[in-house]
Amino acid sequence: MTVGILSIASMLIWIAVTQELGKPSEKQNNRKVMAFTALGMISIAVITISLFQNLLSN
Repeated sequence: MTVGILSIASMLIWIAVTQELGKPSEKQNNRKVMAFTALGMISIAVITISLFQNLLSN
């Protein structure tokens, strides 16, 4: 259940990154892009580790 919630949150983060990058260069907030990208990478790493742990425990 937790992985499902984290997956949805991760998708929302990457959607936010995509929308921010879709803006013209003058209107992009680079700090927001960097923060969302970092959060997205961390969430993907947590999801991947969790899934591997589930695979190895079964």
